[in-house]
Amino acid sequence: MLDMKFVRENPDAVKENIKKKFQDEKLPLVDEVIALDEEARAAKQEADALRADRNKLSKQIGMLMGQGKKEEAEEIKKLVTSNSERLANLEAKETELEAKVKKIMMTIPNIIDPSVPIGRDDSENVEITRYGEPVVPDFEIPYHTDIMEAFDGIDLDSAGKVAGSGFYYLMGDIARLHSAVISYARDFMIDRGFTYCVPPFMIRSDVVTGVMSFAEMDAMMYKIEGEDLYLIGTSEHSMIGKFIDTMLDEDKLPYTLTSYSPCFRKEKGAHGIEERGVYRIHQFEKQEMIVVCKPEDSKEWFDKLWQNTVDLFRTLDIPVRTLECCSGDLADLKVKSIDVEAWSPRQKKYFEVGSCSNLGDAQARRLKIRVKGTDGKYFAHTLNNTVVAPPRMLIAFLENNLNADGSVNIPKALQPYMGGKTKIQKK
Repeated sequence: MLDMKFVRENPDAVKENIKKKFQDEKLPLVDEVIALDEEARAAKQEADALRADRNKLSKQIGMLMGQGKKEEAEEIKKLVTSNSERLANLEAKETELEAKVKKIMMTIPNIIDPSVPIGRDDSENVEITRYGEPVVPDFEIPYHTDIMEAFDGIDLDSAGKVAGSGFYYLMGDIARLHSAVISYARDFMIDRGFTYCVPPFMIRSDVVTGVMSFAEMDAMMYKIEGEDLYLIGTSEHSMIGKFIDTMLDEDKLPYTLTSYSPCFRKEKGAHGIEERGVYRIHQFEKQEMIVVCKPEDSKEWFDKLWQNTVDLFRTLDIPVRTLECCSGDLADLKVKSIDVEAWSPRQKKYFEVGSCSNLGDAQARRLKIRVKGTDGKYFAHTLNNTVVAPPRMLIAFLENNLNADGSVNIPKALQPYMGGKTKIQKK
């Protein structure tokens, strides 16, 4: 969420940013919110004046009553009563206008970084760097569920009966591999200085609206019926929410946390949810990383975060590339975002396995995450990035480590988490 003062003073810049994100339907909101804010500030100014007058008149009434001037005191009381009615109307108007202003401000997109490429959607994202040599073996790579079924490692039919499409049972070596990847990712991030955390898997609505846009919320979040609770779509939500309504000591920044959680997503409007496989699903597990830092440090941390994911995938012998997300592909709260994509030998192309985002002070402004520094108070900057998200990551792992005989190599880094196995054999 932008600072209202910034919007008032820079309406043209805000509109230009909206155009860059190809959201022209939101352009009228800028003038509308400025007009509503002006009306709200005028109501507040008049209300403040009436409150000051009320205090002054109350003292006069007391003084006149003490002097025995009851009639004069009664006249002033009538004025106070009249002013009180006006004040009540103004306070109600002020509350209503402030709610309207906040609602619009929650839909106006954050100002994107100047380095972000301009484009309508993810088809216009820009490749930055490739890491590792993409290899297409001289034998056919089966579909990922076929690889898993060769190990008796997945049961989609039973999951469909139990929970419907978009769910799965992982079994045996595949289930163990899934857990091994999560455990390895946890230790990988701890070794890089991040504090490990297991957060709440449900969050309240004020946290939901603090960490994401209304459009994301509608497309992703499952609500608990009858309660003010939502299942998290990613642990970033509850991790950033940990700092809601806090005043942080500047000397203790940055906070660098890595967290494990299950994730639940409606995937509303998403394509492929009915597809046989585990690429797009309603439930999965993930290791996440978040940073809460000073504004001047967020660019440096952004580069560190996505590099962590690249480094982890390379230790598992998986080629990856990074993509700069274009303006139209950025969620409204994001300033800048980079996707990490893994190589798929079967498809002979890369596919997304993680996303790193710098949100500037947007989440901090919504959640009131402030910092007390030597030069005063300010809003922190927040960032997040996927460390690893199996089972999607398993697709890349299995395809890139598959042998012609159907066995799967276990990279050295992962072997301690797999009981020392160097490979797993199909049944």
